[in-house]
Amino acid sequence: MASARHGVREAPGGLALVQELLNTRATMHYGADLLLHADDGQRWLTEALATWSRVSGLPAPTLLISSNDMRSLRRLRTTFENVILAAGNRMDGALPPADVPVSLVPDADGWVRMVPTGRGTRWLASALWAEALLAQQAGLWPRLKLCHNVDCRAAFFDTSRNNSGVWHDVSTCGNTANLRAFRERKRLLGGSDGQIGRPQLPGPPQLGSGPPPLSGPSGLR
Repeated sequence: MASARHGVREAPGGLALVQELLNTRATMHYGADLLLHADDGQRWLTEALATWSRVSGLPAPTLLISSNDMRSLRRLRTTFENVILAAGNRMDGALPPADVPVSLVPDADGWVRMVPTGRGTRWLASALWAEALLAQQAGLWPRLKLCHNVDCRAAFFDTSRNNSGVWHDVSTCGNTANLRAFRERKRLLGGSDGQIGRPQLPGPPQLGSGPPPLSGPSGLR
C-alpha cells in the first residue's frame, strides 16, 4: 500500500482511500510514483479498493485501468492535494466543483448510505469525494494533512490531541527542518556555533511512534 511506504498510520475507515491516493506520489527515497505506469497503478488500485471494501462494507468494482487513465488519476490526486491544502489555509483561490455522481441508498435498517457510482476512474472519483464528505461530517477531515516538508508531502492522519501536527514523522522531516533552521541561524551569526544547539540528524520513519489513532466512521453510511 502507498501509505505504508511512509510508515504512517492509516486514516480511519474509508478516509484511508483518500490518504492512499495522496501517498501514491513519489517522495524522497521511499519509492516511485505509483501513478506513473499503468502496471504499478493497477496493482495499487486493486489493493486499495479491496481494503476500502472491507472497511466500508460495500462492494468495490473491478477497475481495469490503462495508460490513458494515468493522467486522469494524477489530476485527481492533485485535486485532493489542493483540497487538503485549502482545509489547512495553505492555498489561495477557489477550487473547482467535483462534478461526480453518487447514489443515496437506504439500507434494511433505514439508514441512508452514499454509494459510489459511475464507471472506471469516474467510480473511483465518486468514492473519494463521498469519503471526503463523510470525513468532514464526522469532524475527521482537518486531521488528514500533507507533511510540511515540501520534499516529502506524505499524507498522514494527525492523532495529536490539539491537531497540531505538521510533519508525517518528526524524526525524519521534523529534524530535517530543524537542521535547515540551525544552518541558517549559524550562517546569520557568521559561522559561529555560539550557544546554538545542533539538532539530531533525521533517521528512517518508524511506524507507531505517535499517540494512538482516533476512532472514526467505519465506511460510507
